[in-house]
Amino acid sequence: MFETLSDRLEAVFTGLRGKGRLSDADIDATAREIRIALLEADVALPVVRTFITSVKDRARGAEVSQALNPAQQIIKIVNEELVGVLGGETRRIRYAKNSPTVIMLAGLQGAGKTTLAGKLGRWLKAQGHTPLLVACDLQRPNAVNQLSIVAGQAGVDVYAPQPGNGVGDPVAVARESIEHARRTMHDVVVVDTAGRLGIDAELMAQAAGIRDAVQPDETLFVVDAMIGQDAVTTAIAFQEGVGFSGVVLTKLDGDARGGAALSVRGVTGQPIMFASTGEKLTDFDVFHPERMASRILGMGDVLTLIEQAEQAFDADQAEAMAGKLASREGFTLEDFLEQMLAIRKMGPIANLLGMLPGAGAMKEQLKQVDDRDLDRTAAIIRSMTPGERVTPKIINASRRVRIANGSGVTVTEVNSLLERFVQAQKMMGQMAGSMGMPGMGPMSKKARGRQQQAAARKGKKGKKAPARRAIGGGGAGGGLPGGIPGLPPGQGVPDLSKLDFSQFKDR
Repeated sequence: MFETLSDRLEAVFTGLRGKGRLSDADIDATAREIRIALLEADVALPVVRTFITSVKDRARGAEVSQALNPAQQIIKIVNEELVGVLGGETRRIRYAKNSPTVIMLAGLQGAGKTTLAGKLGRWLKAQGHTPLLVACDLQRPNAVNQLSIVAGQAGVDVYAPQPGNGVGDPVAVARESIEHARRTMHDVVVVDTAGRLGIDAELMAQAAGIRDAVQPDETLFVVDAMIGQDAVTTAIAFQEGVGFSGVVLTKLDGDARGGAALSVRGVTGQPIMFASTGEKLTDFDVFHPERMASRILGMGDVLTLIEQAEQAFDADQAEAMAGKLASREGFTLEDFLEQMLAIRKMGPIANLLGMLPGAGAMKEQLKQVDDRDLDRTAAIIRSMTPGERVTPKIINASRRVRIANGSGVTVTEVNSLLERFVQAQKMMGQMAGSMGMPGMGPMSKKARGRQQQAAARKGKKGKKAPARRAIGGGGAGGGLPGGIPGLPPGQGVPDLSKLDFSQFKDR
């Protein structure tokens, strides 16, 4: 989404890094380049003007002129201003004191409101709520049926007393849904309304009628992030006609320039609350302005990566893995397969690598990463017997041929996997000996003795030492930052500058 903007800003900052001091001319030139980058990204002109004025005023202040590294201070200022434009702090849903909390969705036709209702319902359920989706889009053909299907996929209930397709009163349905939610013990009601054009006075009046009938605690304006400048015009029309308390951006996985995300908040003053990044119901999360600004500036988004890892990896499996490493039982191909399947749950590998700091400089290489390589590796392991997975040394030439035929790959690929796995096993042993910290050598005898003595003392006191989290092996460099469990051994993730993507070409 923000690739063009990120590239332009990176070029601007690269030119600044070689300067010991910044003159007024340097600041003006930098501001001009940033202005062009924002305009090319389709950001609204009023937002650009405010942004550039603020950056220039701060750049000429003491925080830059007295800094040891002025270029880094400029980057810091741009980052803080971007966070401000995107909303400042993360905005959470305001839940009603008395159930149910009512959330009304409004937006243009084709913005993805119905699918978003399912994503929001699934997210609310994961937060411990019992949401009810309400079908108030009675104009669009099969809209009611679509919401019922989406609700079923999300595992939440739906209230759809009218068939739709032009039949039924959406205001009456919305009003009745509140009482229905109270009777059925649902604590959140998500009202899906009909899509409309900003100039459609009749449908605008209908949306206002639904709003008056249910008195929503939150009215979310759903906007397609790919419509660019028109998002601002539409947002203003909805704000004047219906009013809304938050914005949801959909289709952030598209190839648009991202101006809507930077414009809507600045023009309407209402925060971006959620972002939809794909077609699956899982491609949905809270919008964090500071993390998005960090991504735009190529500084990664490790916090989101950690959260995704925590969701994908089972805590019991992680503790079991830590116990195996501590007891020197070793890391087997079965463990390798489990961690690889967990990685696949986190999403496309290229997206995960793109969240690491410094990944912006390797965009072309990341585009060549193919998730099917993980699927091939999983197929190879699944073609092995249980004994072969635990003891790969018994895999001789005839077994390798059998495994290759069973998984639809070449013997060379089987050999490559086994070689990388042997390297990963050695690395996992080193990490177990160095308290699970990647990049450290084996623990000295004295250090190991102190550790054993400390464990013995804790055992006498009846205290259980906390289990370390499992750390997924990479190449020679270790796991993901912060000890995130789980990238499969041999993927070589930690040091992006040393990644070899030749294995992904011409498969």
